Amino acid sequence: MNAAPVPFTTEDFRTRMERAVEDAVTEGLDGLLVTPGPDLLWLTGYSPTAITERLTLLVLSTDAEPRMLVPTLERPDLDSAVGAPALSISDWRDGQDPYDVAAGLLRPGAQYAVSDSTWAMHLLGLQRRVADTRYFAITERLPMLRAVKDANELARLEAAGAAADAAFQEVVNLSFAGRRETDVAADLARLLRDFGHEQVDFTIVASGPNGANPHHEAGERTIAEGDMVVMDFGGLMHGYGSDTTRTVAVGEPAAQMREVHDIVRAAQQAAFEAVQPGIACQEIDRVARRVITEAGYGDAFIHRTGHGIGMTTHEPPYMVEGEERPMMPGMCFSIEPGVYLTGRFGVRIEDIVTVTENGGRRFNNTTRELVIVE
Repeated sequence: MNAAPVPFTTEDFRTRMERAVEDAVTEGLDGLLVTPGPDLLWLTGYSPTAITERLTLLVLSTDAEPRMLVPTLERPDLDSAVGAPALSISDWRDGQDPYDVAAGLLRPGAQYAVSDSTWAMHLLGLQRRVADTRYFAITERLPMLRAVKDANELARLEAAGAAADAAFQEVVNLSFAGRRETDVAADLARLLRDFGHEQVDFTIVASGPNGANPHHEAGERTIAEGDMVVMDFGGLMHGYGSDTTRTVAVGEPAAQMREVHDIVRAAQQAAFEAVQPGIACQEIDRVARRVITEAGYGDAFIHRTGHGIGMTTHEPPYMVEGEERPMMPGMCFSIEPGVYLTGRFGVRIEDIVTVTENGGRRFNNTTRELVIVE
């Protein structure tokens, strides 16, 4: 489970940059402008040690090789990045105007997709220096840029999912009743790291009425006998995300708790079985929502059915009404229907799934039956 993944190569990053330019052209754009964040890391293998006010800019365009502008004091770090040999690198020193330097890399009148994480000060600085240039958010124009994963990325996501599964299998053997939500959340964080995560992003532990809040932060509430407890947890392993949810019962649950859990489990299973290349992402939401609505709990399913996952735990595509983009092999996303009864309890069940040529494959494989804990 903790074996090191196959390293990404310079050629991997070169291919990603070439594909990004091709996608931009298809969308009627002249290129992409990428600043520090997940897009830059995915395209080049480079992430600054600290993201500061100094401009770092990757320029991908149809009329030149990939170019990167970086602060002089950070150039040694970029030079050592795996993707650096695929870049033409230039730098700027403190005291220079970085936007004047960057302007020489852009084309007046061009249209660029810009990474969502770009600071406003940088975008405004470029707008002032380069006449008639238009900018669009990557999520708006190229939302599928990182959506289809290659075999190496899929292997990392699968390993992260298996590690999250191992954490769940351990945590259900610990005591719940009489302990605080924060205590169980700390157990989950420790277990995720024990099983190989280098970063823990969230450990939602929502007991009793707190379970009716999908994004409840683990708090000081003491978990009691008869509670349902929603546990939603994940982070990064080998640079790729995990995200899984299971709802457990502390002692024997009430009849309605079992009923709701069975309904959510049926919705999650139906949505998984609907995964096929070529169908619209919104269909996954429709299938899960139909099961819950027909059971009488439609108004209590208050969020989309899923989100994409990769180098970040939330990214396109989204399993939501209105998302008409078709599924493609290699896409990875969550399927996580839920029912939330205000003031009483909530239930959510979540797996990460990838699209294959023949349907879907889960990266989370712990039981979806209701587990009773002590």
